[in-house]
Order: sequence, then C-alpha cells, then structure tokens
Amino acid sequence: MSYHFSSRMASLSGTATREIFKLLTRPEIISFAGGLPANEFLPVEDVAQITAEILASDTARKILQYGVTDGLLPLREILTAYVEDVGIQDAALDNTLVISGGQQGIDLMCKTFLDKGDVVLVEDPTYLAILQIFNAYEAKAVGVKTVKDGLDLDDLEQKMIQLKPKFLYVVPTFSNPTGKTYSASNRKSIAQLASKYHIPVLEDDPYGKLRYSGEEVPALKAFDTSGHVVYISSFSKILSPGLRTGVAIGAPEIIRKMSIGKQGTDLHTSNLSQAVTYEYLKRGKLYPNIEKAVPMYRERRDAMLGALEKYMPDEFIYTRPEGGLFIWGEFPVGIDTVKIFPEAVGQNVAYIQGQVFYADGKGLNTLRLNFSTEPPERIEKGIKILGKLFKQKLSDAKNQI
Repeated sequence: MSYHFSSRMASLSGTATREIFKLLTRPEIISFAGGLPANEFLPVEDVAQITAEILASDTARKILQYGVTDGLLPLREILTAYVEDVGIQDAALDNTLVISGGQQGIDLMCKTFLDKGDVVLVEDPTYLAILQIFNAYEAKAVGVKTVKDGLDLDDLEQKMIQLKPKFLYVVPTFSNPTGKTYSASNRKSIAQLASKYHIPVLEDDPYGKLRYSGEEVPALKAFDTSGHVVYISSFSKILSPGLRTGVAIGAPEIIRKMSIGKQGTDLHTSNLSQAVTYEYLKRGKLYPNIEKAVPMYRERRDAMLGALEKYMPDEFIYTRPEGGLFIWGEFPVGIDTVKIFPEAVGQNVAYIQGQVFYADGKGLNTLRLNFSTEPPERIEKGIKILGKLFKQKLSDAKNQI
C-alpha cells in the first residue's frame, strides 16, 4: 500500500543505535554499541519500595491524575538545588522545567527555535540522535572543529558570524561520542561568544555525575551571564532511563516557550516517574548509588583502555575519557568501519560506526565504543576480536597500495 508521508518524515530513518539494538537480543553478542547504564546499577529495590509507598499514600490518586506541564512543585524545588553541584546558582521555579528525559529537552529546544532551513552548530562529531531531530525540523546541522580542550573557538566564532545559527548544541562533559571534556576556559569563552553574537547554547549534560578520574569542571551554564545558555540534564544514566525524567534550566522566556511546546507533546512528564525521582533525591539515595557505580564503570573503562593498547593496531588513535560511557577511536583513512561492521557482528562483536555522528557524513574511519554494559572479561575478549579483524584490514589495505 502506498502512503503519503510528510516530507519531514520521508527523509528520516531510525538511528544507528536503535537499529543495532535489534541485534543485541542475542546473548553471544559482545556489545560496545549502546549507551546504556549497566543493569547492575539500576536501583530496582529502592524504586519498588518508593513506588509502593507513593501508591499507598493519601496522594496516590493525585499522582495518577493529570499534572501541570512545568512539573511537580516539590521536584522542581529540589532540582533547583540539585544543579548547584555543577555551579548553576540562578535556578528558580520560573526557569526550571521537568522534561521526559534529556532527549525531550533537545526536541523542545528545536521546537522553540527552529524554522525550515535554519542552521544549528554542533561539535564535530556530535550525538547522533540530534542529527535526526534536526532533520525532522528540516534544519541543517553544521559541525564545529574541535581542539584538545573543547571547541575550536576561532572556527566557532567564524561560523557564528557567517551562518547566523539559531543555536549551538554541545555535550561538554564526557561528550557523546568522543568522551572528551571541555576545559573551564573553553566553556567560559563559548558562553562569551554566545552572548556577543546573541546565539543560544543548548548544553546537554547526561553523564557529568559519572566521573572516574580528573577534576570536576563547572557546567557551561555556570559561565552564562546573559541568559543565552539552556542547560538540560537527565536521570537516565544515573537513576533509570525507564523513568524518563530530566530537567531544563534557562532564561524564563525560553523555558516558558519550551513549556508551551511540551503541552502539545505529552502534556507533562509522568507524575509517577516525577514522584519516584523526587523521593529518590529527597531520601539521599542518588549519590550513594553513584558511588557504588563509579568503581564498576572505572574498572570497565580501564579494562577497555588496557585491551585497546594490547590488541588494537598501533595506528588506532583513541580517547582516554575521565568519565562517561564512551571511547572514540580513529583508524587511518582507508579503513571503512561501516563496511567492516557486518564482519564484526559475524564474530559476535558490535560497535557504532563513527560516520553517523558527523553532520556531513564523514568519519568512515572512526568508531564509538561503549564500556558500561559488559564485564571486564567480555570487554577484553571483544576488543581482542576487533583488534585481530582491524589488523587484517589494515594489512589488506597496505598490500593493495
């Protein structure tokens, strides 16, 4: 049957991770592909107890009713204090919005600012799902070059002047996909450029609490003196992705528009999820659980870094993240990780091809590796398989010259 889909949907396809997840139902697959928190980290017992107590309370029927779009008042109040940890001192009820996961925050920012044909600047490479969201709004993503400590400020300023983007999207702490972290000075300069050229910045911070080494860096929003930075954070990686809770903080005028946009999307984030998140924070459960998870993630990161050094070709260059869930790797030009992917899966190992993270489709010689969901012994086994495969591909490429 023939259907007449909208032009915006006709050009869309599922993201690489969503498609690859279909493969991961096979238990023999060693997956470095996703970006999930470890199952061992999910606080099942605490959530079960909190949920039971909420539903047994006098407010149960209120929780199961419709709610206000901005979010439950007690949760918004506690979130304004929660973000002080990253240096955000100006959070208040009128500029704080509860969102259904960080991804909704991105979508609402797009709904608020983007018209057909608009330009959005992104770090090159960037979070792959945002490229799909931009396509849905018929906007164009343009990559900004990077340097060791963040964005290339000269390239950023030049593109702000020439392209007049509607906003800049960044993941400055343990970036997805590279795992890199912007320095405090780089963040301050980005905030200053945003103010100078009146260009909003969307700061996405889903991984900031997952630090395994190095020193804490304030949020980019902490350097915002003109109201141009919108900060979003999610509880998906540090509490539960299934609860779909997060927070957006920005200038009251922007948050108000995002709230109006949210009304037409889901009316409000699930009251039950909000209530569970609130009680989890109120009872002081979050940070002890993170403290239990960090050593496990650190061990897995170190296991992957050790295996990469031991098994991968010498030509393979990769990041050494201080936190988060990802390691980014680059092979010499000529190695095509898209074409090689089916062979890796045939040997029961999955990764994400780096090309999908670039606004212009480059990066055929790159890949993203996730270390959060596999134990150290399976990480070593999987990297050993990939190392042998890519060494053979490099050898074949050299022989063809």
